Amino acid sequence: MGRRRRKVARIPKKRLPQVFLCPQCGKEAIRIDLSKEEGTASVGCGACGLADHLPFTSPTYKEIDVYCRFTDKYYDRRKSKI
Repeated sequence: MGRRRRKVARIPKKRLPQVFLCPQCGKEAIRIDLSKEEGTASVGCGACGLADHLPFTSPTYKEIDVYCRFTDKYYDRRKSKI
């Protein structure tokens, strides 16, 4: 008699998100398009229409890095109006 075989628990790979939360309307509708040739990124919300173009200097920038800069810029702009 032999032992029972153990089931192998597969751990799914974690991936970076492709769609992000909008800081203005709160919906998950922010899309980011990177243009590495020009060094710019266009950020736009499909729900409320919030949009911006951001430059990035490093070619290793990912969508999450651009999203963080975008939210920082949005909240700084809102903070200065108060």
